[in-house]
Amino acid sequence: MLDIQDIYAARDRVERTARHTPLEYSHTFSEMTGADVRLKLENFQRTGSFKIRGATNRIATLSEAEKEAGVVTASAGNHAQGVALAATRIGVDAIVIMPEHAPISKLKATRSYGAEVILHGEDYDAAAERAHEIEREEGRTYVHAFDDEAVMAGQGTIGLEIVADCPEVDTVVVPIGGGGLISGIATALTAQERDIRVIGVQAEGAASAADSLEKGSIQEWNSVDTIADGIAVGRPGERTFEVIRERVDEVVTVSDSEIAVALAALLERSKTLVEGAGAVPLAALLSNAFEYDEGETIVPALCGGNIDLNTLTTVIMRGLVETGRYLKIRTVLKDRPGALRQLIDVIAENRANIYAIQHDRTSRDIAMNAAEVVIDLETRGHDHVEELLAGMREEGYEVEVLV
Repeated sequence: MLDIQDIYAARDRVERTARHTPLEYSHTFSEMTGADVRLKLENFQRTGSFKIRGATNRIATLSEAEKEAGVVTASAGNHAQGVALAATRIGVDAIVIMPEHAPISKLKATRSYGAEVILHGEDYDAAAERAHEIEREEGRTYVHAFDDEAVMAGQGTIGLEIVADCPEVDTVVVPIGGGGLISGIATALTAQERDIRVIGVQAEGAASAADSLEKGSIQEWNSVDTIADGIAVGRPGERTFEVIRERVDEVVTVSDSEIAVALAALLERSKTLVEGAGAVPLAALLSNAFEYDEGETIVPALCGGNIDLNTLTTVIMRGLVETGRYLKIRTVLKDRPGALRQLIDVIAENRANIYAIQHDRTSRDIAMNAAEVVIDLETRGHDHVEELLAGMREEGYEVEVLV
């Protein structure tokens, strides 16, 4: 099994390419939770993700013959970019197979780092199958995204940085997809002289590792569904599962709504952009998915910042809805002069701001002498939403909440 010496050896290789990323105290999230929260900003890493660490270590350990033959991998995006940049810097030819619906930003970035990109299949599993075919056909080395000890060791260098920058750390919270990141970090932390708790977090829609731990053996999910595409993996690795079972203290899950709230909070309060997988550790902390003591020093590992802009828009909106900052309602008015103005006056009296109004007299769901009105509103929180709805209903409006 992976041990601390593997991670020390990886550090010497990885530091030539990867950055030592910041570890910053968050006054905002410390105040919100009562803990001493330090954010490990791995979203500031080269390629925008921790994956460059494991990819660099794996490719650096290839023999000269293996380097000459080149490498191939499959990835939804972050590992793809890591392999592309690591291979280019070491002078190794790389082919990356990505699912056909991989985020455009990650696709473009991977190509820009020098790899040949082939789009294949609906998901990671289909892409991996094609990558293994190329491995056999061309004699290339397959660089696994997580279930490889050299990759795990490279990711574990994050754990060494956390201990170096925050010796008083009590708990580190780490996202889990296939398990490479948490396996490396847990190995680094459990080898320290003092006990440091390691909490793993998965999205509810892709919680195969949590399911596997509960049932005592690896469980494979036929489908996964989460906004955290970086950890949307159907099963943990064989090697990573053994490390998780032995060295991780607890694995919890969070919903997509909780992930969206954490991502929006990081943007608004910390001016920090992360992807869904990067927000998962903070989501677990903010939603009280695990227990902790007042003043406990907790480090959420924000593992990546490569979020597609279209996805970002959707996630921000979801976060605003979940925190009562955005409301979409429907009501029906009498089709007569001044009816819409009266409705707007009620909304203004209740201090809500209108983003957009749709006024429709032609809907088949209403009477001939009526008009359907759909309004997008900026609100100030859940209490304000309830006050607004109550105020409208007191004035006789039948209001349906759409979002």
